[in-house]
Amino acid sequence: MCNDLSFISNMIATEEKELSPMAGLNYKPLIFVFFILLELFCSFKAQATHIRAGEIIAERISAQSLRYRFTIIGYKDTGSTVRFGNGILDFGDGSRPVQLQDDMFTNTIIEDEVSRHTYSIEHTFQAPGFYVISYEEKNRNDGVLTMDNSVNTPFYVETGILIDPFVGLNNTPVLLIPPVDKAATGKIFYHNPGAYDVDGDSLAYRLVENKQAKNTIVNNFTLPNNPIHYPSINYNQANSTYSGPPTYTLDPLNGDLIWDAPRLQGEYNTALIVEEYRKINGRWQILGYVTRDMQIIVESTDNDPPELIVPKDTCIEAGTLLNEVIYATDPENDPVTISAYGGVFEQSSSPATFLPNPPNPQPTSPDPAQLFFNWQTNCSHVRERPYTVRFKAIDQPHSFDPKLAAFETWNITVVGPAPKGLTAETIPGKQIKLNWDTYECQHAETIQIWRRVDSFEFNPENCQTGIPDGSGYELIAEVDASTTSFIDNNNSFGLDVGVEFCYRIVATFPAPGKGESYASEEVCNRLAVTAPLITHVDIQTTDQTQGEIEIKWVPPFEIDEEKFPPPYTYEVVRAEGFRGTNNLKILDKTTDTKFLDKGLNTTNYIYNYRIYLYDANNIFVDSSSTASSVRVETISSTNAITLNWAAQVPWSNSSDDFPWHLIYRNEIDPDDPDELVLIDSVKVTQQGFVYSDRGQNGEKMDPDKIYCYFVTTRGAYSHPEVMRPLINRSQIICGKVNDTIPPCPPTIIQVSNPVIKDCKSYFEDKACDFKDFFNTISWNKGAGFNCETDDLIGYELYFSPTGENGPFELIATLIDTVFTHSNLTSFAGCYKVRALDSSGNKGEFSAAVCIDHCPYFEVPNIITPNGDNKNDVFQPFDSPLSKCPRFVESVKVKIFNRWGKEVHNIESGDESKLFIKWDGKTKGGERLASGVYYYQITVTFNVLDPNKKTQEFKGWLHILY
Repeated sequence: MCNDLSFISNMIATEEKELSPMAGLNYKPLIFVFFILLELFCSFKAQATHIRAGEIIAERISAQSLRYRFTIIGYKDTGSTVRFGNGILDFGDGSRPVQLQDDMFTNTIIEDEVSRHTYSIEHTFQAPGFYVISYEEKNRNDGVLTMDNSVNTPFYVETGILIDPFVGLNNTPVLLIPPVDKAATGKIFYHNPGAYDVDGDSLAYRLVENKQAKNTIVNNFTLPNNPIHYPSINYNQANSTYSGPPTYTLDPLNGDLIWDAPRLQGEYNTALIVEEYRKINGRWQILGYVTRDMQIIVESTDNDPPELIVPKDTCIEAGTLLNEVIYATDPENDPVTISAYGGVFEQSSSPATFLPNPPNPQPTSPDPAQLFFNWQTNCSHVRERPYTVRFKAIDQPHSFDPKLAAFETWNITVVGPAPKGLTAETIPGKQIKLNWDTYECQHAETIQIWRRVDSFEFNPENCQTGIPDGSGYELIAEVDASTTSFIDNNNSFGLDVGVEFCYRIVATFPAPGKGESYASEEVCNRLAVTAPLITHVDIQTTDQTQGEIEIKWVPPFEIDEEKFPPPYTYEVVRAEGFRGTNNLKILDKTTDTKFLDKGLNTTNYIYNYRIYLYDANNIFVDSSSTASSVRVETISSTNAITLNWAAQVPWSNSSDDFPWHLIYRNEIDPDDPDELVLIDSVKVTQQGFVYSDRGQNGEKMDPDKIYCYFVTTRGAYSHPEVMRPLINRSQIICGKVNDTIPPCPPTIIQVSNPVIKDCKSYFEDKACDFKDFFNTISWNKGAGFNCETDDLIGYELYFSPTGENGPFELIATLIDTVFTHSNLTSFAGCYKVRALDSSGNKGEFSAAVCIDHCPYFEVPNIITPNGDNKNDVFQPFDSPLSKCPRFVESVKVKIFNRWGKEVHNIESGDESKLFIKWDGKTKGGERLASGVYYYQITVTFNVLDPNKKTQEFKGWLHILY
């Protein structure tokens, strides 16, 4: 109003001409008084303080140092003569706060009564950590309804950043949509901050209180939907449809702010936080946040907001040209301005564009307003999360009604194209070599190699990247994305002969964006049958001491008989567990192709078999693949018993040709309740290896009865010369419904690995940055009182990397009593295990057993910093490899001269400083004289033993030039 005095003057003059002849009155004195009062009001308004909204954005600008660029963004009331920018910026690291001046800021008018002011400043942090950067300035604009005395309330915003070398470089989200918007009384208000994260991190949103200083909320803060803002209406019917109380919500996933609905005119300030998360080692890690202080200006109007029509969320392959049209209409047919915001427009390579740009008002009648979107995608755009494009439409009412806005969101996911040219050929040594074309996306990080037995046809649906769950493929390797070949030798064990192995490959993309490609076409190949093929491991008798298993196999019918002449003999070998050589035993040597193994504990143990082949000269030729017995377990619940079964065999037990496995149970025939008869079948290709028995023939399960089961599996080799189907039975297992007695805790848990046996020898050929360890954990079945052992089905293994008092996490659920914990970057930690029974009961934990690192740190006594790249810096030994620093967390170094004066110090703040790398100079860069100096090094090791955690090394150091 204060900006339109000339208009008001003309309007009153017109009214005077029309009214004076009728009333015979002179209005000039009244008009004079009105203008005096109006000018006084506007003068006061011009001097009232000014800040409406704002935030702080952080950008990491150096990969070598901890240097950031911070941008302070403020929005002020243009009706105030007070300039924005005379505030205090605090970096939160103990450095002196910076007093900013208004002339440092650049400003632009963005809409009626709102200007945007920005200033950027760089700052270097001295060490990693979490820092809160804040900006405070006096004062907010007058009359804000969501706090008391806003004109005397400081404006305060803050941004948090995590600086951590282990999470990589990071920038805070950028909020692209201005934080000052207009709302209409009685109508739903929509807003979105338009947050975009250049690193592709995941964003989350939440409401917070407005602040006037660090940890200090503004006086009497209220949310906009507080009853105090609804003085003359029934609060319980104050939403837009008069059907309920008003709501004020912020969607935590997409940032949509919805107020349904304002009723009182005025200015409302509110605040929200945009947090960014990144998945690191399988866990979501918060990296920082941006606090936005925003303002909503509510006015009374008959105007209705425009409406946007946007495309459905889409998923496209990198390289696709995406063209779409966004439409806007308006209920009053007012002109509408359409704007677009999002990370797609901020890409350094091939950003998206839209027209018209800059946005301008467009008529909405007879045809809708249009925005033309164009994006030529490429490989650099691939990422796991979709790109979010926010569209904002603002109407331009012909009257003096406030402009109202509408928001809509469009998500675009960009995925990698499928790798092409995949082939598979057999090569000597029971291996298959894969070759493929160079992957077209140079930005990719790895190529995943996936394998399964027998073919599985699937055509990926739109946006179905990678390998689908339940397809039977196993990830066997990952190689650099520049690689174009891979040899599959089954981790040096050799592939199974006679088995058709099928492969697909998938490209993955680097963090933080991540993402993956569509799967390649499938290729398959099969090794010739040059060794025995086991076809049956069939449990014929279930017993703890007299169990029996029949093993059958077929001869090597594709072997070179001239090189390996028949007749052949076969050595039958047995071990315990699904795989491995635990309790390995040679059972027999025979010319037959079957063997009955007797005297077994088939009730509690799983057995695996292999067949060694000898030719007519009794020369060992080859070995079959291992094949295990079928193991079924039960889980009891209320009125039901669930079966789960498994076997590790070289053939496929989920064959499309023989997909049905058979379920047998007792308590069916009233004349012979002990007989186990066929009760059902399971299509394992769809349902998996699981079955739930809730009763048969209309009868419910009886909690007083013991139900016994076995499963018959049906499988096949893909080789046409091998008999099919292959039928094998599990052991018989029994259980009751509603069982509550837990199993006994395991005993004698042991942890071992090759490092602790001889640490020095182990590291003799391992690089200084070697971080690929494994632990083998084993235990025995427990026994005791008030617990059971006869219905044991498995174990849960837990691990704590911080010691026996630290939090333990479940890492595996097992049937075997041995487990290899692999792919560890460090091996220190503690394990404990507990047993599970068929009724779902969990026993008590075993005692925790721990294993610790063997740390090492040693430095030389002489350096020659003369620039010849030999012994130029003081650092721990990196040769021989057995002397490399191992399991070091941090290092503090002090260097003294012969008189005890400190001449240099180093404290590790990033990984490079763990290796010191001191060049014989002072902090000021002055070269120290030749001579003897003394060092004091405090090393913190990554160990569990507190007595070994921190160690001090003292010695002398000779500098020679």
